[in-house]
Amino acid sequence: MGKTQSIRSPRRIGTEAFSEASAATARLEEIYERNTAFLREHFEAYVRGDRPRIRVRAAYPFVRITTATHARVDSRLSYGFVSGPGVYETSVTRPDLFRDYLTEQIGLLIHNHGVPVEVGESDEPIPIHFAYRGNIALAASFPEREEPLRDFFDTPDLAAMDDAIVDGTLPRQPGAPEPLALFRAARIDYSLHRLYHYTGTVPEHFQNFVIFTNYPFYVDAFAAMCREWMVSGAPAGEAFVEPGGIVTPNTRLGGACPPPAPPERIPQMPAFHLVRPRSGGITLVNIGTGPSNARNITDHVAVLRPHAWLMLGHCAGLRTTQKLGDYVLAHGYVREDHVLDEELPRSVPIPALAEIQVALEQSVAEVTGLSGFELKRIMRTGTVASVDNRNWELGNHDAIVRRLSQSRAIALDMESAAIAANGFRFRVPYGTLLCISDKPLHGEIKLAGMAGEFYRQRVRQHLQIGLKALEHLRLQERERLHSRKLRSLAEVAFQ
Repeated sequence: MGKTQSIRSPRRIGTEAFSEASAATARLEEIYERNTAFLREHFEAYVRGDRPRIRVRAAYPFVRITTATHARVDSRLSYGFVSGPGVYETSVTRPDLFRDYLTEQIGLLIHNHGVPVEVGESDEPIPIHFAYRGNIALAASFPEREEPLRDFFDTPDLAAMDDAIVDGTLPRQPGAPEPLALFRAARIDYSLHRLYHYTGTVPEHFQNFVIFTNYPFYVDAFAAMCREWMVSGAPAGEAFVEPGGIVTPNTRLGGACPPPAPPERIPQMPAFHLVRPRSGGITLVNIGTGPSNARNITDHVAVLRPHAWLMLGHCAGLRTTQKLGDYVLAHGYVREDHVLDEELPRSVPIPALAEIQVALEQSVAEVTGLSGFELKRIMRTGTVASVDNRNWELGNHDAIVRRLSQSRAIALDMESAAIAANGFRFRVPYGTLLCISDKPLHGEIKLAGMAGEFYRQRVRQHLQIGLKALEHLRLQERERLHSRKLRSLAEVAFQ
């Protein structure tokens, strides 16, 4: 039996050229919805006992552009154009979720190059797991049979879901299209499902401005603020979403505010969302402790292409002149967390981004009422060292002091460098504002009673600073954030 006869697929939709971005996006959605419905139909028949006679397969849609000229395009933006003549292509998933993003990116391609884009069916099969959206109970429904599921359906292939495009290690095949986006479809689907697993919220609720924190106190303060805004009808957002899909609508928009019910289980890294139109609100994620968590969550949030992310958390102050509760605005990082050493060598500098730095410093001044030289009373700008050893202070004291002094570090934590480095790696604007909670090198260790008083005094103010900084960034022109500082020499067209 020939190969074409051994696979059952939906009738192939022919490739078509589009000169209008919204029409191209609509075709992407048509192909995706038709093909995932085909897979679900056959899988559910399989669950009922109707064993497929041949393999069932459906593919992701693709978008492609072909250019034949080196003509210079409008290069004021750092994205939205390809680097030269050739064929550029990417597979696409969840066009319903990425509709605004895809329409913008495709529209820029059409405008900048003056040629239509093509939309059709790719050769990249949709894994059966990814034909379902965020259904974590799906695996429980897989029937136990003698024949493995992958004999009949495509399953996730980790060898095809790497970050080779992001890291610049993608092997170039002669005659094959160049990548058009940082992530192909299956890699995005993998992260969308991981986000639901880790945070307890669906990708649809994630917003374009993200705060990562390493303490649950920030979550408590954020949730309290958002619930107050929803009940009072303040124009802070349309709704507040908590893990488990608990939605509190804004009473200003006519919604009721039922008391939230706790989720069945507390997710590992719970996410909370202040929802605004076009995903213009704020997401806060409690990543917990450690650089592995920081890398893990940013690996997955990156596929949503947020406009900016910030790290707000606690750190150890390293200078005698610092006080508990002082702020540290990171302008450099000592990366001793090691979680990205393979993908991003430590010789690569992680620069401070001016737009983020200005927004954070301005927000500290506005919230505290201090400015100019007086601002130095409570905030210093300097290097933050991130380590992978929570008990770093128990090592060789002289060696620790010498190493930190050589780097000019003024604070130490475990997560900031990983979040900044992955922001650099994934081309997501990043920043760090930490609050000093202890000074172990100077005899001020974190004790339960002292820490509790510190938290009450500083957490809400620190969070207000972060929220105000993101508000400043939201009001900026987007191209100022997504600048060439984060783009490589040979960059994909999609932001």
